[in-house]
Amino acid sequence: MTDEKVPVDAEQAEADEQPQQPRADEQQGTDEQQGTDEQPQQQQADLSKLPRTLWWQYDETDGLPGVYIIDQTRLPLQGDVLVCRTLEGVILAIKTLALRGAPALGVGAAMALAVWSENESNHTAAEEYLAALDIAAQKVSEARPTATNLAWGANRLCDFAHDYVAENAESPDLLVNLKAAVVELVQQMAAEDETTNRAIGAAGAPLLAEGSRVLTHCNAGSLATVFFGTALGVVYTAFDQGRVSHVWVTETRPLNQGARLTAWELSVAGVPNVLITDSMVASVMAQGWVDAVLVGADRIAANGDTANKVGTLALAQLARAYDIPFYVCAPSSTIDSTLSDGSLIPIEQRDPREMEGVNASGIILPDNNDAARALDTLTATGEKELKLKNGHQMLLSRKGGAYSFDAWFKTTPPGVMVYNPAFDVTAARLITAIITEKGVFYPNSDGSFDLA
Repeated sequence: MTDEKVPVDAEQAEADEQPQQPRADEQQGTDEQQGTDEQPQQQQADLSKLPRTLWWQYDETDGLPGVYIIDQTRLPLQGDVLVCRTLEGVILAIKTLALRGAPALGVGAAMALAVWSENESNHTAAEEYLAALDIAAQKVSEARPTATNLAWGANRLCDFAHDYVAENAESPDLLVNLKAAVVELVQQMAAEDETTNRAIGAAGAPLLAEGSRVLTHCNAGSLATVFFGTALGVVYTAFDQGRVSHVWVTETRPLNQGARLTAWELSVAGVPNVLITDSMVASVMAQGWVDAVLVGADRIAANGDTANKVGTLALAQLARAYDIPFYVCAPSSTIDSTLSDGSLIPIEQRDPREMEGVNASGIILPDNNDAARALDTLTATGEKELKLKNGHQMLLSRKGGAYSFDAWFKTTPPGVMVYNPAFDVTAARLITAIITEKGVFYPNSDGSFDLA
């Protein structure tokens, strides 16, 4: 019941190099429209090459279930599928950002508990099982403190389990049936997530005028969900309707989710996009080249104050200064009605190393037998850590017929102080509208929202 990494050795310009992951064949775009000389064919986003971000699957060899996760730390040039068969394995994927994005985290939290239920729980009494499940749910909920969807997904599964036991207490096969029902629930949640995201896209697309130039931050696309996306879900839907001409993509320092993930997604889907540094936003807006800003959310307080990837607050303030609509796109599960305003949202502090250096990963293809033998020797017993100067680090490992490296290169002076919050909070008064699967919510006269 170990956790493992399934490698994909070829470079990943497109996700069709990942044979392990199921395709969204039923979502491969709409049928081609018949164009005429008078009415040009409308270009459509092609989502068929985007992978599903996570899914539940049974191993063909041993029959054990696992949570299969696209490792987002290694996209876009290298693709790995993580196979997590334990609760701790999924939690590690969440903490390291291999799995990220509010909607994906909600489903991931539930799947973490389901894989614990199937592979790690050996309880024979329902009461003991439920007590241990509650402890496991607390652990996964605390993996990233700002992301309210983690707790939402874990609590939904726990509530289901407690209700199931109460309603079927006399069943002779109570735990066997409960565990099967838990697995069925997480698969249902995964399907619901895509439905929710498509509803967000349908609600938000009409807000954009024909040919809009949209700016987005971080990644609120398909990779942040099970499939389709929130902010990018609006983009994909609007693009199909001719409402989006291209997307400005911020790089999103320090981990470059915009540059690595969003630019990749849009390019694979055939949506025109331009990558800019975070500090270029004001200049682009000043030129009049942005018609709307679309972002996701990791937690929304009851009044509409929104926590999202750090840098979102600056975007909202710039959008207000240049009179550009600023839209937050998120499922209703991201709304935390227990918090009256954004000052109560816990802000996650990340590892200083994320700012002290840069990560790099890739595939080594030896061009002669001597190089192959040398690499074989280095990796004969597994991963090999190479000792580098100045705090740099590099790991080598065997990847089938090739070799992989993961490296971290220090770029800052020794002893520099680092402040690295993962999120900031955008005041509700700076938000033009909040788009959920339930529709579009506009602020009250005082700038707050009623999101119930």
